[in-house]
Amino acid sequence: MKKQYIIAGVGTEIGKTFISSILTESLEADYWKPIQSGSLEFTDSDTVKSLISNTKTHFHKEAYRLNEPLSPHAAAAIDGIEIQLDKFEIPQTDNHLFVELAGGIMVPLNEECTNLDLIKKLNLPVILVSKNYLGSINHTLLSIEVLKSRNIEIAGLIFNGVHTPTTENFILNYTKVKLLGQVNQEREITKETVRKYAESFRNALCD
Repeated sequence: MKKQYIIAGVGTEIGKTFISSILTESLEADYWKPIQSGSLEFTDSDTVKSLISNTKTHFHKEAYRLNEPLSPHAAAAIDGIEIQLDKFEIPQTDNHLFVELAGGIMVPLNEECTNLDLIKKLNLPVILVSKNYLGSINHTLLSIEVLKSRNIEIAGLIFNGVHTPTTENFILNYTKVKLLGQVNQEREITKETVRKYAESFRNALCD
């Protein structure tokens, strides 16, 4: 059965693109980044492409390519455009698909909408990525609560970075969200690193 997920984060700089590479490789799935803010010379799609090994993955074109590395609403304003929800449509594919958001769940897309509205429009289950830092428990719990408040399916949680049992156990026990897996702090991220984790996530995603 075809599997399609949104990959969301509890904040910025927590490794969503690294996790996206692992999950994309695990199912040899397609990849789509609806909004790319900044880094147009080497986008997140380019990063995922450089880290996977399979030849089946297709990279779908971004709906918006914004020049500045800012929140989408701010980057779009600088570029003189307004992001519109009706411009987002899930790419047509017979393959599995991972959709990586730009920033956290409540990041604004325009003056009225956030990533949460985009998630609701696309209507796909969410894989939430968390990372241990001061405040991450609060950010993770709030992210889960806001998803639940909009009746959005949470497929599972992935912890990225230094393994911190006290933090992770509390989040899992409090929210009852399924743990899909743990990705450790890696000194170097390579194709080999991605393949190593892809094997472990394949079973979790196919359960």
